[in-house]
Amino acid sequence: MRLVTFCIPGAPAQAGVVTPEQRVFSLEPAGFADTLSVIRGGWTARAAIDAYLRQANPSASIALESAVLLAPVPKPPKVICVGLNYRDHAEESKMEIPSTPTIFSKFSSAITGPGAPVILPTNSEKPDYEAEFAVVIGKGGRHIPAAYWHRHVYGYMCLNDVSARDFQMATSQWLMGKTFDTFAPTGPWLTTADEIEDPHNLDISMTINGEVLQKSNTSNLIFGVPQLVEYLSSVFTLEPGDIISTGTPGGVGFARKPPRWLKPGDEMEVTIDGLGTLKNPVVAEG
Repeated sequence: MRLVTFCIPGAPAQAGVVTPEQRVFSLEPAGFADTLSVIRGGWTARAAIDAYLRQANPSASIALESAVLLAPVPKPPKVICVGLNYRDHAEESKMEIPSTPTIFSKFSSAITGPGAPVILPTNSEKPDYEAEFAVVIGKGGRHIPAAYWHRHVYGYMCLNDVSARDFQMATSQWLMGKTFDTFAPTGPWLTTADEIEDPHNLDISMTINGEVLQKSNTSNLIFGVPQLVEYLSSVFTLEPGDIISTGTPGGVGFARKPPRWLKPGDEMEVTIDGLGTLKNPVVAEG
């Protein structure tokens, strides 16, 4: 199932499902006001949605191109990010290969959706891009064994960990460079875990203005989803709707010679096998 948050002109945002025929059905008639309520509902909610879609009249849907897609999970409880989780990125960053996951966060105010502009702040001169594979938690919990990770993952989506490198590297704590407004595009939809046979074997890429700048596969993650779920839940409770962004491969802008900073007019595209393409234009702060 491809779960979205969408709107049509003049109407409020609502949860929906994108069908294989590229139609969008609102989930309000099925009793779900937003995607978080769907995620919290687990398999009970999924069964209700499947039953609704089986009997829904096609006329109740709209064409995908007519819908304005928003961030699939607009206000996640937590946005948890993993740094240096691809060997080539750690090496290009001139940092040691981590033996323990490097964790930072973004505030939910950084979240934005597909097609929405990423706004370059006037007080940063080094904005950068990072294609990432994101995991969304379904069933929450604490002290989750790695062997049970699949019981707690709802689905997957693309994320762009936009970063202001001058703010990020100004101190030992990365958060301020990571959490400017619009610095966490997500989407285009949330693909449920049952649709992805192996989340650790997905091609991932970043293209800007048609040029491929990052290209790798999630098989190259240093810490996979089971290890991250176990490690994170050993410290705090994972909640339904939490986003875990698993890190970026090599090829980021600051490591290039010369550096390749984001600039107004750029068009970024994060593509991951089975999860679609997340497209976002870049604009200057006005």
